[in-house]
Amino acid sequence: MAIDPEERPGKPIARFESMLKTDDVYFFDAEDFEDIIHHYLNQGKVRLAKKAIQLSLDQHPNTTPLKLLEVEVMVFENRLEEAVRQLNQIEEVDGTNEEVYIQRANIYSKKDEHPKAIEYLKKALEIAPDQMDIYALMGMEYLFLDDFEQAKNCFIQCVEDDPEDYASLYNVVYCYEFLEDYEGAIQFLNDYLEQNPYCEVAWHQLGKQYVEKSMYKEALTAFDFAIISDDTFTGAYFEKAMVLEKLKRYNEAIENYQTTLDLGEPSAQTYLRLGQCHEALGLYAQTEEYFGLAVSEDPLLERAWLSIAQYHLTQNASGVALDWIQKALQIDDENPHYWETCAMIYASMDMHFEADFACKQSVAFGGQRIELWLLWAHTVWSLEDPQGCILVLEEALVLYENHPELNLRMAVAQHAVQNLSQASFYLEKAGKDSSMLALAQTAFPYFWTSQWTQTHWLGH
Repeated sequence: MAIDPEERPGKPIARFESMLKTDDVYFFDAEDFEDIIHHYLNQGKVRLAKKAIQLSLDQHPNTTPLKLLEVEVMVFENRLEEAVRQLNQIEEVDGTNEEVYIQRANIYSKKDEHPKAIEYLKKALEIAPDQMDIYALMGMEYLFLDDFEQAKNCFIQCVEDDPEDYASLYNVVYCYEFLEDYEGAIQFLNDYLEQNPYCEVAWHQLGKQYVEKSMYKEALTAFDFAIISDDTFTGAYFEKAMVLEKLKRYNEAIENYQTTLDLGEPSAQTYLRLGQCHEALGLYAQTEEYFGLAVSEDPLLERAWLSIAQYHLTQNASGVALDWIQKALQIDDENPHYWETCAMIYASMDMHFEADFACKQSVAFGGQRIELWLLWAHTVWSLEDPQGCILVLEEALVLYENHPELNLRMAVAQHAVQNLSQASFYLEKAGKDSSMLALAQTAFPYFWTSQWTQTHWLGH
């Protein structure tokens, strides 16, 4: 298993690279070769690692650690049968080397035989003096099997062995989150922080768990402790800002979002959030500025394009909103959210044919929001096409069978084509609460005042 190349001096590496530039062959002891090979593997320079392995085995042909490094490369290159043969030979000589079992586990993992991989990792645990890396590998195998409980236990072992193993710490929290055991995650992180009170990573993760539980006061406290532990931790400022935004404390949120920009690289997500905060405060010049910065920073950030188009729509600037959403569609013309927003804009401009086309496109590319179906039904009705409206509503009711407004609209459309038995059926499903009565009265006055409706629905 690869070690940190910084743990040993770099002189063997420099000497090895000097040798490659000449026709000379230098002698290295086996340990130096291990360092050289690990160095190249950690840097992803497999060709140089293989060169070093070849030379190392020429000079030290019976050295097990070097042979195991050769196996590691074979596994990496999917030369699995060769790797197995090499391992069989190594095991005959050194059957108590845990790396043999680890590499066998890697081979089975490559074959997606994860239970078998775990079996060999357990054998490695029985003889390994250093078990942390094996538990980490075993945790990953359990993740492949979606066994988050066992994976969590493995990563907890890693954290207990090395509290600064933040990769395992993140994995523990990930498992708790997947299990939706936020209280368990909170307990684990609080226990961890009892022993490691200045770990900004743990405070940050604790804050996120409190957010999941809507415990915003506790979340803010956790993020504050993360910032106290590391006042350059941009993630903590960002998460804190999002909580402040939820609490409608927009000026404080803006201050924290701005801090993330001051500390790090420009971020489209941060610009977007800043735009939304300024919009909530009614500061529209800054809103436009930050939304513009967001799409300039990341032209593929879907939410930014939607926000800027929807912002202009709320400002009754439909023409400007249309320009922005059309720019978004030039980037991604298969995005259902873009097409839905486009339909909203066209509908606001009474361009019903165009709105109908945009709704069709949104549904074709996967749009299924109830708001989209209601908009499409309204659009087709506005085109005075009740039969077309029925077809749209039939699709919508497959997804939202008991939605009152969809059923009311279907009843109105069926009434318009004189299919009164169906109209009666859908009226029953729509119900008679005040919102449905108000919608029928305001949106469908002809239907509302008809003798049939007065008799069959209102009982007058």
